[in-house]
Amino acid sequence: MRYFLTGSTGFVGSYLARALADRDDEVVALVRDLELAVPLRELGVTLVRGDITGRGSIAAAAGADGVFHVTGWYRVGARDKTEAIRVNVEGTRNVLETMRDLAIPKGVYTSSLAIHSDTHGFAVDESHVHAGPFLSLYDETKLRAHHEVALPLVRDGLPLVIVDPGVVHGPGDVGPTGRVIERYLLGRLHTIPARTAYCWTHVEDVVEGHRLAMEEGRIGESYITAGAGQTLVDIVGISERIAGIPTPRMVLPPWVLRPAAAATAVVERIVPLPEDASAEYLRVAADVTYLDNSRKAQRELGFEARPIVEGLRETLIYEMQRLGVQPRRGKYG
Repeated sequence: MRYFLTGSTGFVGSYLARALADRDDEVVALVRDLELAVPLRELGVTLVRGDITGRGSIAAAAGADGVFHVTGWYRVGARDKTEAIRVNVEGTRNVLETMRDLAIPKGVYTSSLAIHSDTHGFAVDESHVHAGPFLSLYDETKLRAHHEVALPLVRDGLPLVIVDPGVVHGPGDVGPTGRVIERYLLGRLHTIPARTAYCWTHVEDVVEGHRLAMEEGRIGESYITAGAGQTLVDIVGISERIAGIPTPRMVLPPWVLRPAAAATAVVERIVPLPEDASAEYLRVAADVTYLDNSRKAQRELGFEARPIVEGLRETLIYEMQRLGVQPRRGKYG
């Protein structure tokens, strides 16, 4: 099979590119920086220099059996909305409309559980629609891409399947989740919110969800491909049992974080703040839950996410070796 892939130098996209190449699929990858994509070329991936914010290079998808649109802008605390809209909303429009114009037989679009925003402790499913307000710019732009771009095109006949991963973790993550794990391992994670929870999924399981969606997914359907929900308190507790590194002892209740987010929103109108000290960063940590269930994907696709302990152990071992951090007791739990 011949697949056109966006986001191949990102975390999920790079794992997906390797997985497709390993099974001898022909992969054409759209990349902005050819130097970053050298490992993909060594796997036999065909590289096309370009950007989803312009349609010209997306035409390289012509003749593909399928399109995987994985590219996404993901930051928490960014002040400028321009890039988020250009990539998450208009870039998605460019890819999916080009797929339509080239008559590609099937596509898989990587959406996110962030489109459901704070689920207030409930595990929602694919039918849930969040109407706002939004905790973050990422939430807002991914929801717009999902509901204003992808679904209208599907209703007009685009042969698309949508996957909604949760928080992705695994070896080599340099995004927000990876940075939190790094701070924990280096002893720089001093506080954690008391009840904030996410659905955690190992990157290889997310990739398998994409493959299953392409091969087994029903056109026009969305599938939540996420692991079980876990609080941050639980995650760092599991991490301590694996790595032997003490967890932060300061657990912040929502009555501390929410006023702090409101106060920070006032301050940052006057003084620029680092992204991890921004009001948005505090909002997405203040007793929120991004919880969903993957029963539909399990039933229709055969999707399964590995236990969090298994996936987190692999992630922590990799990061400890990369950082030169030794376990403080035992041997990796």
